[in-house]
Amino acid sequence: MLRLRASDSPQLKQWMERKADMTSPQIQNEILQLYSQDIVRKIVDEVHNAGSFAVMVDGTQDISRKEQLSICIRYVDQDLNPVEQFVGLYEPPSTTGEVLASCIKDALVRLQLPLSRLRGQTYDGASNMSGCYNGCQALISKDNPLALYVHCGAHCANLVSQSVSEAVVLVRNAMQTVQELGKLFSQSISCRTTFSNIAESEYDIAKVRQIRPLCPTRWLVRVRAIQDILSQYEAILDCLEATASSHSHVSARAMGLRTQLDCGDTLLGLKMAYQVFGVIEQFNRSLQSTSQSVAGMLAAVSETIDNLVALREDKVFDELLAETTAFQTALNMKPVSLPRQRKTPKYLSGVAVDRVATTVSEHYRPMFYSLIDTAVVQLKERFNSVGLIKYGSIEDVLLSGIVIEELLEPFVELNVADLKLQLQHFRRKRPVKSVRETIQIMQEMANEVRGEYAEVEKLVRLLLVNPASSCEAERSFSALRRLKTWLRSTMTQVRLNAVAVCHIHQHLLDSVNDERIVQSFVAKSESRALIFGK
Repeated sequence: MLRLRASDSPQLKQWMERKADMTSPQIQNEILQLYSQDIVRKIVDEVHNAGSFAVMVDGTQDISRKEQLSICIRYVDQDLNPVEQFVGLYEPPSTTGEVLASCIKDALVRLQLPLSRLRGQTYDGASNMSGCYNGCQALISKDNPLALYVHCGAHCANLVSQSVSEAVVLVRNAMQTVQELGKLFSQSISCRTTFSNIAESEYDIAKVRQIRPLCPTRWLVRVRAIQDILSQYEAILDCLEATASSHSHVSARAMGLRTQLDCGDTLLGLKMAYQVFGVIEQFNRSLQSTSQSVAGMLAAVSETIDNLVALREDKVFDELLAETTAFQTALNMKPVSLPRQRKTPKYLSGVAVDRVATTVSEHYRPMFYSLIDTAVVQLKERFNSVGLIKYGSIEDVLLSGIVIEELLEPFVELNVADLKLQLQHFRRKRPVKSVRETIQIMQEMANEVRGEYAEVEKLVRLLLVNPASSCEAERSFSALRRLKTWLRSTMTQVRLNAVAVCHIHQHLLDSVNDERIVQSFVAKSESRALIFGK
């Protein structure tokens, strides 16, 4: 842009021909670094004002196969609103727990954030991060036992979905059919074109939804994939039949999928999966918010379990089976039927007589209940870690008013004696039942009244500062993919980190004082002072 502007400005053109090159990559990197440092400095100042903080860390490989560690900070502002901020990408030499813990500690030292004020850490469930002996969280907890580790709720919900999809053979096979159907449509342009033509001309579908395979790294895809198939089922069957009768290289695959989708069992499996995955993915979606807290996550887990248990009512499965039967009759599909019963070996059953299902409902209803029970058990197990149990104990102090001294005394920011007195008076007029209710009450208080409950506010901040998920780190990977592409894959780590900070914090970049950046740039060397003046 400078060269373009210099085309009709002789003075600028003459200046750009000087020996001191002010447009070199090194100068660009330096200026980018100054901007990113100014942005991070603002974030760190807010963290210092907040007091305690938590870290969220996740890792991925960029386009050049380098490991990138995204570090985000969570703190609570003056209005008791949780804030999550990305502070940088780091390239660790390896991915062992010891190295990752060292990277996090080094980043905190560079940001001048003392480890003693760290009150929470949230990572995924990989052994190098969550291991109880040599994992990253364990090594950091050795230096600061008050940094509670919480397994990312969104990752947990995704693992629950994976376990559920493999719990029942009928659902497992149906989901594999969805995956293979998505692969077929992704690889064959003729199949996609045929499907669009059939859907628009024969079924008057205004907005045709393309069939895509399930993505292993995205959390909220199963329900959408099943919904797209169920809403366009008849058009998909016709498309597969047309593709199978053509002389295409995917004709055999299309015929196999056509046969599979023509079975009422597959349709029933998809409808069963849609019911259970719908509840789990709604829960997962609620965890994507940056304002979500661990208390809210635990309440959402309880609500999700209740919603899943409600699916065990007889009428839910009866309605599913009736819908499936009506649908398969309308499309002249192969009806849902009892499979061939396999005899149990004598060494397992003895003289007992095998129990054989006599109706379709008797055979498939236990599968639906097994699907629900697997989801409930997985939710209870995965959201019952040591960190969450300790967090629940601290939350009980606020909600019950009973102060446990041995639990709270290690937190140096709390005055336990004053907390007892303030909590007693606070709950006498305000018998709160949740952390969210407490926050709303304190936000509506006048500053003078709120100051009377300073220790209660510190306790609320302690509960709010713990992140429920590491989604903010995941979002930074989307920015990383936009910035470092296969056409621009050789940038240095310094430039990548500076560009990422500026890109992610665009609202802060707009407020940077350019005059201060210029002065910092000029003050770097005497030669610049001679060119631009002191």
